[in-house]
Order: sequence, then structure tokens, then C-alpha cells
Amino acid sequence: MGRTLTTSLGRILAIASNVFRETVREQVLYLTLLFTFVLIAAILAIPEFSAEGAPRMIVDSGMAAIEVVSLIVAMFVGTNLVNKELEKRTIFVLIAKPMSRAEFILGKHLGISAVIATLVSIMTAIFIALMAIRKIPLPTDAILIANFFTFWQIMLVAAIAVLFGTFSSSLVAALLTLASYLVGNFSRDLLLLGEISKNASFQNVTRFLYLVLPDLSRANLKNEAVYGILPSIFDLFNNGVYIFSYALLVLAIAILIFSRRQF
Repeated sequence: MGRTLTTSLGRILAIASNVFRETVREQVLYLTLLFTFVLIAAILAIPEFSAEGAPRMIVDSGMAAIEVVSLIVAMFVGTNLVNKELEKRTIFVLIAKPMSRAEFILGKHLGISAVIATLVSIMTAIFIALMAIRKIPLPTDAILIANFFTFWQIMLVAAIAVLFGTFSSSLVAALLTLASYLVGNFSRDLLLLGEISKNASFQNVTRFLYLVLPDLSRANLKNEAVYGILPSIFDLFNNGVYIFSYALLVLAIAILIFSRRQF
């Protein structure tokens, strides 16, 4: 059993490595240059409009840009991972090999997650370096933790993108992924809206939607991190486990759907 597990893990890592190389070859990492230009533009332009609150606004802009760039990659690369194999007909070669469809899906997600982790790491390093050059005060530890949770959030979004990519076109999957991201960031507000309402039926509906939809706000620590404020270690751990567990559930559904597809 140990040998079988090792062999399976080897196949997953092989697929992930291939996804990483292909994505880098497609010059996705050049998005870090776009991030750099946007951040420099923000550093130069924001003080012209608000000198007093400029440092905080620059930090907010930089952290938001890291999330947006990562989201773009998850949406457009993640949703195309399965469809690209179908278009190139390489899926027939892969499925013909001693490889399960579960290994295929897990490898694809692991590969895109590695790309996102690399992007977030590079952009975070650029962000901290530019803040140091401009002598903008930065709670570095809080920023690093917040950006790790940004990666964790986008990792879940990438799993959702892979899920939608298993049964729809890349464009439709990208739109559904974006909708999931937007709804996921406001699902807690939806729950609060239900609690404010005095309608029991509406409250039940909002509670059900909150349980079903991902609560991505658990991984959104940007606003607090700017002031060096973070949740407790216990809350960070719980939120991290929640995101990871939801990603596993999404991948399990993706594997189930993909295993039923006929090629």
C-alpha cells in the first residue's frame, strides 16, 4: 500500500510540475512586472491627492493588487487546465496511462497552486522592497501573514476554477469562478442581513446559503494587517483549516464530475 501511495503521489507531482512549467512558459510571471508598475504608479500618484492618508492607501493598494493579480491567474489559467487537455487531445494519452482521474485533477490543482504561491511570494517581496525604499512604515509580520492567507484564499478559488472547468467552457468557467469569488467575500454579510431581518424563512435561507457558499472573508486580513492587527492564533488556525477543508470538498466534487465524463 505504501508503494502504491508513493507511485500515486509521484504521478500527481509529475502533473503539477508540468502545469507549473507550462504556465511559467506562457509568461504568466510577467504579471509581476504589471504589479510593479501599478504599485509604483500608486506610490507616485496617491500623495498628490491625499498627502495625509497616502501611506495607508498605498499599502492598501499594494495588497489589493496582489490579490487581484493572483485571482486573474486562478480564473483564466485554472479554468483552462482541463479544457486545454481536451482541445489538444492529450487527455486521451493521459487517461490511457496508469493514472486515475483523481490524480489528474489533484495534480492540476497542485500545479496551479504552486504558480499562485510563486506569484504571491514574488509580489510580496517587491511590495516590501518598494515600501522600504520609499520609507513607508509597514507591519511586516502582519503583512506576510495576510498575504499568506491571500494565497490560501486564491488556492480555494483555483479549486473552484478547476471544478467549473471540468464541465463547462473556459469562458463560462471563468465567469462562474469570478461570481464565486465575489459571493464568497460577501457570504458573511448575507448571513448578517438574515439576522437583521425578522423573517424566519429569510433567516433560514441566508443561513443555508452561508453554509453552502465559501466564506472567503475568513482569509481576507488586508484591512487589519495594515494596522498590524491580526486575529488570534486560534482564529487564524480555524480559518486556515476551513479554507483547506472547503478546497478538499470542491476538489472531491470535481473528481466525481470528471470521473463520470466520457471522452
